[in-house]
Amino acid sequence: MLEKLTDSDLTLDTGTTVIRPSKSVRDLGVHLDSELTMKTHISKVVSCCHHQLRRIRQVRRLVGQDVAQQLVSAFILSRLDYCNSLLSRLPRSTIWPLQRVMNAAPRVIMTLSLHDHVKPALKQLHWLPVEQRITYKLCLFMHHIHTGQAPQYLSDCISVVSALSGRYRLRSTGSADYVLP
Repeated sequence: MLEKLTDSDLTLDTGTTVIRPSKSVRDLGVHLDSELTMKTHISKVVSCCHHQLRRIRQVRRLVGQDVAQQLVSAFILSRLDYCNSLLSRLPRSTIWPLQRVMNAAPRVIMTLSLHDHVKPALKQLHWLPVEQRITYKLCLFMHHIHTGQAPQYLSDCISVVSALSGRYRLRSTGSADYVLP
C-alpha cells in the first residue's frame, strides 16, 4: 500500500513549512524506520556492540576473566537488552545479527578461537540467547503488572479478564489471564 502513495500524499504543509517523511527517527535511543522493521535499530546496535567488543579485546590480556565479563555486561549486554521487548515477534533473520554479537562476546571473555564452539561458553556464563532474553523481558513485565510493581502506564495497557464486565460468573474469573483493551 505504501507504494501507491505519491510524494504529495506523504508531505504535510503547515503554512510556510513543508514537513517531509524521514526514513528513520530516533526516540529514546531506539531507531524506528518508516516500516517498523527495526532493521535500522538492530544494525546500529550491532555496529556499536562490535566497536565496544574491539575495544574490550584490546585490553583483554591486561585484565582477568571476571573484569572482562563485567565490561561485556556493562557495554554489550546492556545495549542488547535495552528496549529489546520492541523486537518481540520479529523474524529470526532480523534478530540474528544481535545473536552474532552475543556469540562474539564469550569469545572475547574466554579468549576462544573462531573455531571453538560458543554454546558451552554461553551456558557457563548463564546467558540466554537473544530471542529468549526478549521473552524473559516480556514475562518480567507481565509479572510486575500482575504483582502491582509495574508503573501505572503499563498497568493501564492491560486488564485482567475477570475485571471485564459480564464475566464475573465465568470460570475464567479465577484465572490470571489478561487482555489488551
